[in-house]
Amino acid sequence: MRKIAVLTSGGDAPGMNAAIRGVVRCASSRGMEVYGIERGYDGLIKGNIFRMDSRSVSDTIQKGGTILKTARCPEFETEDGIKKGGDVLRAYGIEGLVVIGGDGSFRGMKDLSDMCGITCMGIPGTIDNDLGYTDFTLGFDTAVNTVLDALNKIRDTMTSHDRACIIEVMGRHCGDIALYSGMAGGAESIIVPELPFNIDDICAKMRRNVIKGKVSDIIVLAEGVCSAEKLKAEIHDRTGVTIRTVKLGYIQRGGTPSMADRVLAARCADRAVELLYDDSCSSRVIGIKNNVIIDVELSEALSVKKQFNEKMMEIANRLSF
Repeated sequence: MRKIAVLTSGGDAPGMNAAIRGVVRCASSRGMEVYGIERGYDGLIKGNIFRMDSRSVSDTIQKGGTILKTARCPEFETEDGIKKGGDVLRAYGIEGLVVIGGDGSFRGMKDLSDMCGITCMGIPGTIDNDLGYTDFTLGFDTAVNTVLDALNKIRDTMTSHDRACIIEVMGRHCGDIALYSGMAGGAESIIVPELPFNIDDICAKMRRNVIKGKVSDIIVLAEGVCSAEKLKAEIHDRTGVTIRTVKLGYIQRGGTPSMADRVLAARCADRAVELLYDDSCSSRVIGIKNNVIIDVELSEALSVKKQFNEKMMEIANRLSF
């Protein structure tokens, strides 16, 4: 394969630019032509495609967001839209496509591969870390460190004022951001969508902490469970404790990617380009297992259910006793 393209799709995540850079430079080093597609599948359908080279990605490795931008594309959810995307790629002579995104992006990639015969490689880019076939996704480590930094600063104020605080973090269906940041930040309670929680147990823990002389509690709440304001009202009704709420929101998506995310981006990009250059394999997704870069057949990867790390939650609960 001598001519490939790369796009980013879905929510932006720190490390996407590092992955774009990796794709462009690894492909260029093999003598391949690389094209960038702006605004994901919407840009693909509209033909927003341009040639990229090593200079195109200079001074991008440290930047958050995505230089190729991202957008929603309802049209690509239709058969006509998918076929239109395939026609555009063929018109440019593009033989393979690298998609950097999450589950929805990969499903769009699968449709493009199945219906149009375009060989695609997926690089997992989502802060939620909600893809089951890989241990980690691009952006997750940076997002957790962003939450951890905020948690540390919020704890200073809560301790100074003898208050409790609920910190609401991203994670609709996956509680990994809450789990990892809560454990690393010494949160007294962590609430995730994968496990049921008992509001009475949380309130009892807060009462015990007051008896022990600890009157500032940090509760990390994944957004997929409920809103911080709703939880605040329930706790206050039961305990009368003064409690504040912080919703971190989009701050978790931005910022300079961590070392871990930059390295993961480079390793995934190199494997994606290597597979496309070989020109003998079907569409696949790249990931990491036990610190080894893997590639998995696309349909198989999409069927793997994300497993929540309950053992890690048990440790976090013991540490907060």
